[in-house]
Amino acid sequence: MGNRFQVKDRFADGAQYIDGRLRSGTSGQSHTVVDPATGDEVLTYELASTADVDEAVAAAKRAFPAWSGATPGERSDALHRLGAVLAEQAEDFAYAESLQCGKPIKLSTEFDVPGTIDNTAFFAGAARHLQGQAAAEYSGDHTSCVRREAIGVVGSIAPWNYPLQMAAWKILPAVAAGNTIVLKPAELTPLTSLMFAQAAKDAGLPDGVINIVTGAGREAGEHLVAHPDVVMTSFTGSTAVGKRVAEIATATVKRLHLELGGKAPFLVFDDADLEAAAHGAVAASLINTGQDCTAATRAYVQRPLHDAFVTRVAELMETVRLGDPFAATTDLGPLVSHAQRDRVAGFVERARAYATVVTGGEVPQGELAEGAYYRPTLITGAAQDSEVVQSEIFGPVLVVLPFDTDDEGIALANDTPYGLAASAWSRDVYRANRATREIKAGCVWVNDHIPIISEMPHGGYKASGFGKDMSAYSFEEYTQVKHVMYDNTAVAAKDWHRTIFGDR
Repeated sequence: MGNRFQVKDRFADGAQYIDGRLRSGTSGQSHTVVDPATGDEVLTYELASTADVDEAVAAAKRAFPAWSGATPGERSDALHRLGAVLAEQAEDFAYAESLQCGKPIKLSTEFDVPGTIDNTAFFAGAARHLQGQAAAEYSGDHTSCVRREAIGVVGSIAPWNYPLQMAAWKILPAVAAGNTIVLKPAELTPLTSLMFAQAAKDAGLPDGVINIVTGAGREAGEHLVAHPDVVMTSFTGSTAVGKRVAEIATATVKRLHLELGGKAPFLVFDDADLEAAAHGAVAASLINTGQDCTAATRAYVQRPLHDAFVTRVAELMETVRLGDPFAATTDLGPLVSHAQRDRVAGFVERARAYATVVTGGEVPQGELAEGAYYRPTLITGAAQDSEVVQSEIFGPVLVVLPFDTDDEGIALANDTPYGLAASAWSRDVYRANRATREIKAGCVWVNDHIPIISEMPHGGYKASGFGKDMSAYSFEEYTQVKHVMYDNTAVAAKDWHRTIFGDR
C-alpha cells in the first residue's frame, strides 16, 4: 500500500460530518478507534451529542426539497461522479477499512471497495428507473397512475463489520430515490463512512444530502431514530438491538427496515462434491474473520459424507494464514476488538463441555498475541439445541452436525430463530430446488455460499428482520407510493354522486 494518509490529520476537525463539513462532537465524551491487529490507537475523537444529531437532521431537512426536486438524471449523474471519486480513492478506502477493522487488505481491496463502487454504479443507473405502474383507465371514467416519491429525511444506523459497504447500502438507495440521510456508523469503525460522505461532496452532491453522526447508540442512535423529522429508519445489527430500534421507531410511526442477525445453515447432501463443499465451508465460515451475518455457521452434512467433510475442512482450516492485515499473504485478520475476540473464545470454551473442538479454539501466541486474533475453529458433536448451534457467535467458528434424511436436514436448517441466508450443496437439481423452496431464508445459494451482487436483494426472514438492501427492491423502503386519479368525463353531477345525495 502506498500513499497511506495520516488518519489523525485527515480527521483533525472531528468525526462528525454535518452539512458538508467535518466537525467535532459536543457530547463531552471521547472514543478511540483502535487497530485490532496491534492494539494501537488510530484516532481519538469526540462523540456526537443529541444536539449534533439535531443539527444533522436539520441539515438533511433543509437539503431535502432541492435534492428530491432534482431530476432522476441529475441524481444519477451525481452518483456516477461519486463512483468515479470512489474509484480514484480506492487505495485510501481499502487502507482505512483494514486499519479500523483488521480485515486482510486483500479482502478490502478485492471485495469491500470494489463492491461499494459497483453498488454506486448500480444505484446511479437505478435512479433513472423509479417508475410506478403505467397510466390506464381502470375505472372507465378515470385515468390512474402511480407516482414514487421520496419520503424525506432517513436516519440510518450501520454496524462495524463492513463499515464501508454498510454505509453505501444505507446511503445509496436513499439518496438515489431523492431522500436525504443522517447515518450513524459504529463508534468502533467510523473512518470509511466519513470518507464516503467526503467523496460525495467531492462528486458534487449538495451539502446536507449525506450527514454522518458518530456517537453512542443509547444517546445519538436512539435520538436519531426517535427524531420527529426522521421519517424512516434503516438498521443493520443484532436482533436484540433491532428490537429496541423497532420499539422507538414504531412509537413515532416511522417506516422501518431491519437487517438483523443470522445463523446460516450450510446443508450438504450425500451426493455433493465433497471438495467443493469443504472449500466453500472454509471460505464461507471465515470471511471477514467470521464477522458476517450471512457466514456459514452450521454445516449439516448427510451422514455418508460427514466424517470425510470434517476431516477435509479441518485440513483446510489449518492452512489458513493469520497475520498482519496489510501483508499480501494474510488470509485471516483479527476480530474487530479484543472484547469481540474474548466473546468468541467464551462460546468455544463453554462448548468444550458438550462438544469436540477438532481444530483451532485458541488465541495465537507470539507476535500475534497483542492483536485480537483467534484461530479458525471447527466444532463437532454439539446438540441441535446447544448454544454454539443456536446463538450468533460472529467469529471464525464452524459447527458441523450430521443428518440422515433430506427431511431431517431441511428441518434442522430451519431450526433457529434466524433466516437471513443459507446454502444447499447437491448435484441433484430436484434436491437442490427443494432446499431453495423449503429453507426459510432471504437468500439461498446452491453449491456456493457468500457471493452477493448489486442487482439482487439482501434481507431476511423471521428474527433476521425485514426489508431489503441493494437491488431495485430496496426502493420499496425509501419511496412513498402515491395513487393519482384524473377524471376524464368533465361531468359535474356524476352518477355515483346519487348514492350520497339526490335521485337519478
